[in-house]
Amino acid sequence: MKDKHRCSWCLGFEQYIHYHDTEWGVPVHDDNVHFEFLILEGAQAGLSWSTILKKREGYRKAFAQFDPKKVARYTEAKIEKLLLNPEIVRNRLKVNAAVNNAKRFLEVQKEFGSFDRYIWQFVNGKPIVNGWKTMKELPATTKESDALSKDLIKRGFKFVGSTVIYAHMQACGLINDHITDCFRYKEVKRMR
Repeated sequence: MKDKHRCSWCLGFEQYIHYHDTEWGVPVHDDNVHFEFLILEGAQAGLSWSTILKKREGYRKAFAQFDPKKVARYTEAKIEKLLLNPEIVRNRLKVNAAVNNAKRFLEVQKEFGSFDRYIWQFVNGKPIVNGWKTMKELPATTKESDALSKDLIKRGFKFVGSTVIYAHMQACGLINDHITDCFRYKEVKRMR
């Protein structure tokens, strides 16, 4: 694992490297995975991604394996219980947003047939492949993340600002932001 050149952001610890090498940038077409990343990216706002990765299993348990139908039915009592759970970020606004977003997610599924069909329209159905040479070149937002964020907010989603949504688009492969000399750049590019 050490002999491959990687994006420098992932080099902090083994779990980060594994995430980079197996998930980040791979095109996602599974609605539950999209929902998972909406919850995780929203929880990450203002924190490091490494914090969220370390709590991922806790989130998986706390949020019903990222089943939006189950999360949409969470009651105030369930939310209060979650706020005592040290395995997740215990922020009331973020937990409430996850439950709200589950309801909005189901509305999008109903309207478009799947969340996947909805989200991929913002990149014309295929990944945007960037050609960054250094991590400094990566933007925090793009016109695509701005448009998607604006539409999600209009639909009532929370914690979906353009920076959060750009991170979601990177994670779920709508955008390939591996730097060009990272070994994953070409591998992910072939997945288009």
